[in-house]
Amino acid sequence: MTTAFATALQAPVVRMGILASFQFATETIYCWSGLGPLTWSGNTYQGVGDLGVIEGISEDSNVEARGVTASLSGIPAARVTDIISETRILNTANIWLALFDASWAIITSPILIYQGKTDAPEIEDDAQTCTAKLALENVLVDLNRPCYRRYTDEDQQLDLAATLTLLGLPSTTADTGFIHVAGLQEQITFWGRSPSSVNNV
Repeated sequence: MTTAFATALQAPVVRMGILASFQFATETIYCWSGLGPLTWSGNTYQGVGDLGVIEGISEDSNVEARGVTASLSGIPAARVTDIISETRILNTANIWLALFDASWAIITSPILIYQGKTDAPEIEDDAQTCTAKLALENVLVDLNRPCYRRYTDEDQQLDLAATLTLLGLPSTTADTGFIHVAGLQEQITFWGRSPSSVNNV
C-alpha cells in the first residue's frame, strides 16, 4: 500500500471504486464500478455503474478457497451466445480496490483484493435482456485436487524437454535422477553386519 493510498483511506471523505479485468477467449475485458471510461496502467476500464455487481469478497483469519461471483445486468439477449462462447474455464480474473482524489483522479497503486480463475457462466434470460453471472474460484482450490504425478523416471521424462528449454540447456542433456526409483522397491538394505545375500548393499 502506497503512502498516498493510506492517506486517502484516513481522509474524512473516501472516494473508492472497484476495477476488474476478465480474461476471455479472444480478449481481456476491463471494467469498473463508476461511469464512463477510466484509464489505469495502460488499460481503459469501461464504467458499468449499477449494472455490475461483485459478491462474496471477504477477509478472515482462516485459509480457505473462497469463491466470488461477478455479474453484469442489462445485456441484450442477442449477446448471450457471445458470452457463452467467449468464456473459458480457468482463465484469470483480477479485482482491485481503487481510491480517487477530490478531482476523481485515480490514486497511485490500487490494491489487488481478489485474483481467481473463471468458471462456467450462469445466464438469467427474460427474452429481452439477461444477467450473466461468472463464478470466480480462488487459486487455493487447486490444493483440493488430487495429483496424479509419480516420482518415477518415466514421469520425469514427460517434462524434461520443457525444463531443458526453460533452463537454456541443450536438448541432448540427460537427467537420470529417478532412474533407480523402481529398483528401490525391491531393495533390502542392512545396517551394521551384512549377512550373506545377493541383495546386500
